[in-house]
Amino acid sequence: MVTTLIDSRRAWNIAAQVPDPEMPMLTLADLGVLRGVEIDADGSVVASLTPTYSGCPAMAEMRAEVAARLREAGFARVEIRTVLDPPWSTDWITDKGRRNLAEHGIAPPGAAPRHPAGPVPLQLSATRRTVPCPRCGANDTEETSRFAATSCKALWRCRACREPFEYVKEI
Repeated sequence: MVTTLIDSRRAWNIAAQVPDPEMPMLTLADLGVLRGVEIDADGSVVASLTPTYSGCPAMAEMRAEVAARLREAGFARVEIRTVLDPPWSTDWITDKGRRNLAEHGIAPPGAAPRHPAGPVPLQLSATRRTVPCPRCGANDTEETSRFAATSCKALWRCRACREPFEYVKEI
């Protein structure tokens, strides 16, 4: 039992260090997509990942990299499970992850929107928000494109320092 616990912690630490393929300044743990790592009764390592959104193209890379690192560390039997419930939220990004985003010029998300249980309300007008510039901290910014290199980010520009930056959208 103690060996299993030690192996579980070791496996977690290995999987937790895998960088996100789209935002490599974040580990899967800091992004909040690494949900758990366990040792099954048969000795298999089971790592659970939650995609940032349905159809995330980076999931295949994440799964492959976690499995490869665990095997390289000596775990012979590795299974990667995709967990969809509850769905991932930007609220799962750790404080360290948010700092890393800002240090790399990407504005971290604010709090994810909260909706009451039941049907999702339809909003026909754009939400006006202020996104502080991750470079100079100014609030005088504007969205230039709703989508960036990945679907979960938007392009913004700071009117104060004139620098463009990406912003991780709240989900």
